[in-house]
Amino acid sequence: MTAPVFVVEDLRADGSGQYVLDGPEGRHAVSVKRLQPGEEVVLTDGAGRYAVCDVIAAEGKDRLVVRLTEVAEEPAPQPRITVVQALPKGDRGEVAVETMTEVGVDAIVPWQAARCVTQWRGDRGLKSLAKWRATAREAGKQSRRVRFPQVADTASTKQVGALLAEADFAAVLHSDFEHGSTPLATADLPATGEIVLVVGPEGGVARDEVALFEEAGAGTYVLGPSVMRTSTAGTAAAALLLGRTGRWS
Repeated sequence: MTAPVFVVEDLRADGSGQYVLDGPEGRHAVSVKRLQPGEEVVLTDGAGRYAVCDVIAAEGKDRLVVRLTEVAEEPAPQPRITVVQALPKGDRGEVAVETMTEVGVDAIVPWQAARCVTQWRGDRGLKSLAKWRATAREAGKQSRRVRFPQVADTASTKQVGALLAEADFAAVLHSDFEHGSTPLATADLPATGEIVLVVGPEGGVARDEVALFEEAGAGTYVLGPSVMRTSTAGTAAAALLLGRTGRWS
């Protein structure tokens, strides 16, 4: 079992080489994980900087004292994979974010597609976005990542088009099998740069959206002979890309 991961803002030890993990993270380490002296933990800022530490002591219910000797930085993986995720219904958005984080997606962009039943407006939209970001953070910890996916602000179709235009490889998962889409498993992928993948809503990507994305340079692709739910498709496609680009090697 790999060492548990805890998120901290400042990875600096005191003069004695010790670091005190307190607050919610300290409480989880002491009262939930019940970590003991001699065990290992990983402290990270979630942006690639991390330290593998030995536990020295557990104090009270929410203070874990560790020995922090060296801070390292995990290089940004290549190619970078961004998934543009159309807003699903209910809690399926958090499910999609959780599983995409677990497989290794680097960035997630919530997309208000034309056929989305869910609408992120006002306070509801802000709360939903906060849930996605909290989900990515917790899933990053659970999956022992030290570089968590960035969850962007909600994007419009025009903004997604601009994102696709800048990508080194841009793909739209399309459920219309008569459209002439290419299997994603056979696509020619770059070894470095930016890969952007668009996952449409349950009702599929609208024709004018497909046209705009194709004009931006994106190709249309299918995963296989079946149609997946929007909360599943991004994870399956990302896993395929991670395997084919060598990031899982």
